[in-house]
Amino acid sequence: MSERVIINISDGIADVRFNRPDKRNALDGEQFQAIVDAGESLKGNKKIRAVVVSGEGASFCAGIDLSSLGGMASGERGNGDSGERKPTAGDMEDGRITHLGQQSAWVWQEVPVPVIAAVHGHALGGGCQIALGADIRIAHPDTKFSVREVYWGLVPDMAGTVLMQGLVRPDVMKDIVMSARIFDGREAHEIGIVTRLSETPHADAMAYAEEICRRSPDAVRGAKELLNRLALDYAAQQFAAERRIIGGLIGGHNQRESVMSDFEKRAPAWADPK
Repeated sequence: MSERVIINISDGIADVRFNRPDKRNALDGEQFQAIVDAGESLKGNKKIRAVVVSGEGASFCAGIDLSSLGGMASGERGNGDSGERKPTAGDMEDGRITHLGQQSAWVWQEVPVPVIAAVHGHALGGGCQIALGADIRIAHPDTKFSVREVYWGLVPDMAGTVLMQGLVRPDVMKDIVMSARIFDGREAHEIGIVTRLSETPHADAMAYAEEICRRSPDAVRGAKELLNRLALDYAAQQFAAERRIIGGLIGGHNQRESVMSDFEKRAPAWADPK
C-alpha cells in the first residue's frame, strides 16, 4: 500500500487518511491510484463496520495537481515515451465501469459498509467529487468547496454527475457546475452537499462510525446495497458520457486557454465552439 494513503483499522473502523499534506492532498496519477487501492483493499474485509475518509494537513483534497493541469494544457494524456509508466486518471481496467479518476470517488460507494468523509480546508474539483463518493459528509463550516472543472475548461469526470443526483436540485447542480464558483461548508450544507457541519469533523466522523458499529453489520450492509441500487441503474452510461465529453475537451484551444490565461493572469481568448 502506498504511503500516500494511510489506513488504520481499530474496533471495526477503518480510518483512511490521504497523506500528501505538502500538496493539500492534490490529485496526480499516483494519488488517484493510492486512493483507489485503499478503497479496493477494504471491500472484502468482513471485520470492518464503517470507514472514515479524511485528509492529513490543511485540507481534505485541493483537487487536481497544478502540474497535471499544465500537461493537459499542452494536450498530454499519457506518460510520453520516457521513464517508467505512471498511472493517469484516464486509465481503464477490465471489469470496471469507471476510469481511475472516477473510481477514486466511486470505490467508496462499492465498499459495502458506510463511508463517512470528514472534510476540512479544501474540497475542490476532484476533491469535492471524492467527498461526494462517501455516504455521509461531515464538514467544517469554513471548508472551501467547488465543482471546479469548468474553471479549467473541463467537465466533472470523477463520477460527480452521478453522485450529485438526489443531493441537490437540478438548477443548483447546474449553478455550481457551470459557474465553478467556490462556496463554504455552510452553503454546502444548505444545498445538500454536506450532511452535517462540525467544528471537529474527524472526531465527529469517528463518533458517527462508532454509532454505526453498534448496529447489526448485516443490516447496515444490506441497507447500503438497497439504497445504492437506483444509482447503479444508470451509472455506467453516465460515466461513459463523462469520459467522452472530457475527452473532447482536453488539449483543445479553449481548455488550454482556460489554464494558460489563469497562469498568465490575463483575460482568456475563447474560440467559438465547433
